[in-house]
Amino acid sequence: MVKKKQALGWIEWLIGWMHVTYELLFQRTKTSHLQNPLELPPLNDLTCIVTGTTSGIGKEIARQLAEAGAHVVMAVRNRKTANELIDQWCSSWAGILLNVEVMELDLLSLDSVVGFANTWNARLKPLHVLINNAGIFSIGETQKFSKDGFEEHLQVNHLAPALLSVLLLPSLIKGSTSRIINVNSVMHYVGFVDTEDMNTVSGKRKYSSLLGYTNSKLAQVMFSSVLHKRLPVESGVNVMCVSPGIVHTNVARDLPRIVQAAYHLIPYFVFSPQEGSRSALFAATDPQILEYCESLKIDEWPVCAFISQGCHPTNPSKEAHSVETSFKVWEKTLEMIGLPSDAVERLIEGKEVRCRYGT
Repeated sequence: MVKKKQALGWIEWLIGWMHVTYELLFQRTKTSHLQNPLELPPLNDLTCIVTGTTSGIGKEIARQLAEAGAHVVMAVRNRKTANELIDQWCSSWAGILLNVEVMELDLLSLDSVVGFANTWNARLKPLHVLINNAGIFSIGETQKFSKDGFEEHLQVNHLAPALLSVLLLPSLIKGSTSRIINVNSVMHYVGFVDTEDMNTVSGKRKYSSLLGYTNSKLAQVMFSSVLHKRLPVESGVNVMCVSPGIVHTNVARDLPRIVQAAYHLIPYFVFSPQEGSRSALFAATDPQILEYCESLKIDEWPVCAFISQGCHPTNPSKEAHSVETSFKVWEKTLEMIGLPSDAVERLIEGKEVRCRYGT
């Protein structure tokens, strides 16, 4: 009997950290060909929903999409802050009105996710781009659970974006050819998903915020890969993950003071949010990337498109290529977010799907 894998082997763990270190030291060299900010084409015909847009990478993504002419929906917890940002952006454009609106979304509440998706779908309008950007990395904190009973990193970084992506499929199909873009992390290279203990409550593994974060990011890649396979080419919906690189964002505020000091001593290596936004903006607007995504489906490649901070296709971790584990993550995720196993197929056919959450 083959013994079930419980964690990364030490060689896999070492290779993962070597990859993370390499990305940190050489990400500027690898992206030296890119403009900053990334030049975007006119986007007047695009409608984009972006989560987590009041700070960091998400704020840059939303601003640049709006300035290129897109209709941008800022999906946020803090509506007041988002509206203040819109006023600032319009002022900097000499009073020109940008096509930006704010909708409330709390990823720590799956009821909120269902409510958001229902409200948007009720408009019966096309959605061309969904960018799941919002995420958390509560460094050094003890394990916390959402009101839905899920470990917070798992819910915000994986479960809630997965639920949002599936429930918005009717609008994404209307916007075909459309894109689901998940802002991931190079840290998934040191992640490991135990499909029997995704919530990290069994006691088999000692919890740490690093374990919660890296595992949630790997789970996101795995789920995205199966969703990518489940969506036929005819649906016109493409799924991809992007790495923004190692970016100076509000994550630093949660670091211990001594680590914060070290973090600020390496500004050359760490990207600004504007630099970190380039891979997501590239994935949202490049026309050729759609052909690449379709070719992966036709070739039955085990993972979805993964775009590096240099805005070119790359491979996610070896662990992410495990088809067996990815399908287990898919099944377990659907169970956790309260969707039936055939939810995607039913939505593609235009049928109603009921979720355990929401009204």
